[in-house]
Amino acid sequence: MSKVFPLLMLLLSCIVLAQAQHEHHKPANNTGKQQDTSIHFYTGMEDIQMDVPMSHAFSLNLPMSRNGSGTGWLPDASPMYGYMLHSKNWMYMIHGNLFLRYTNQDIGSKGSRGDQKFDAPNWFMLMAQRKVGARGLFHYNVMVSLDPLTEGGAGYPLLFQSGESWKGQPLVDRQHPHDLFSELSVSYSYAFSKKVDAFAYFGYPGEPALGSVAFMHRPSALANPDAPVSHHWNDGTHITFGVATLGVRVDKFKLEGSLFTGREPDENRYNFDKMRFDSWSGRLSFNPSRNWAFQVSHGYVKSPEALHPGEDVNRTTASAIFSLPMRNDNRMNVTTLWGLNKTPGHEGENAFLLEGAWQMKKAAVYTRYEWVQKSVEELDLDPAKYGDALFPVNALTAGVSYDLLNIAKTRLALGGQLSVFFDDKSLHDLYGKNPLALQVYLRIYPGLMKM
Repeated sequence: MSKVFPLLMLLLSCIVLAQAQHEHHKPANNTGKQQDTSIHFYTGMEDIQMDVPMSHAFSLNLPMSRNGSGTGWLPDASPMYGYMLHSKNWMYMIHGNLFLRYTNQDIGSKGSRGDQKFDAPNWFMLMAQRKVGARGLFHYNVMVSLDPLTEGGAGYPLLFQSGESWKGQPLVDRQHPHDLFSELSVSYSYAFSKKVDAFAYFGYPGEPALGSVAFMHRPSALANPDAPVSHHWNDGTHITFGVATLGVRVDKFKLEGSLFTGREPDENRYNFDKMRFDSWSGRLSFNPSRNWAFQVSHGYVKSPEALHPGEDVNRTTASAIFSLPMRNDNRMNVTTLWGLNKTPGHEGENAFLLEGAWQMKKAAVYTRYEWVQKSVEELDLDPAKYGDALFPVNALTAGVSYDLLNIAKTRLALGGQLSVFFDDKSLHDLYGKNPLALQVYLRIYPGLMKM
């Protein structure tokens, strides 16, 4: 697995080089002279030519550091980890995260639902954009994950996690693998003025305007290999097969709406699911300063779970993300969010998350706290025994990582984390009282870009 990251970077670079080579043979003007469209590689941004569009993905008048997942916003002060390549007209960014790890979700063997595994959660992304005329911007994203190979169809063990299925059975106490193609999207934006933009986004798959920036892209969560237990209360729609979004930005505010497919990805992680466009969402974002990003959103999700096709979900979320750069490459990043899932005829299920990371030059200290209401159905329990109760689950994680190597602008970090789950006493026969989870990992990721 240590070869996966550089091989994928090579593959994505080949795509970029092929496109740039195609441009290279186009004459620049009627004289037949060729433009200098050769590819240049940077991990800092101070030397890049001014004619390269280095803006946000959906606005020529916003910094690229505001890019989140889908069309979501991060604070302008957010750190950027990646590689930059550019030609005369195109700017490319390559991102990625790979964990080679061992996880044990019940180190005290207190219950029967914990599991252990050697695995490698991962994702990789290529972003590209170019100006179209004086005010237009074209952008595309390619995001892939090798989870189907490294995790298998049942995903990785994670106590109290729920959502999706494998071999016709619900995945409980496991995080499902992400699809090989996690995003293939295109967008076009137009700047009416420095304070007003409009954009259109289409993804197959993609991410609708619902929830905060997905956990894989939040600076406060980058060093944590695990998905949040509240994943399907906030950003569970981040891989959706069929998304169309329209949005407008007015100064510090952005209003957007999406039509999308409500059904979550099926068990075949290599295919492209059917587009349905049977669900909708709306989101209001507000960045009052370079350090803050707020959003509130609501969506109607049609039949998200294949095992419960008659259950539709109304999801409401709110979040705040804070980023503070300091001296000597020290940074503090914090996210807090709330999500509510409401199914007709059932009591609403709430989730709250607070996570933070203190990134120093080589070391990172991070934590995550969650409170989630899990139903009998979510935990795949016997209704005859447990009724229709909602079980409050509290999860607290603390972790640390340290960069061992920095080679070719790529970092190798050694890390570990400990999680404790505070479960309802009626679940002690299954999980034990306050089970503990431990994991150690090697993380491979790009270096910090100097803005």
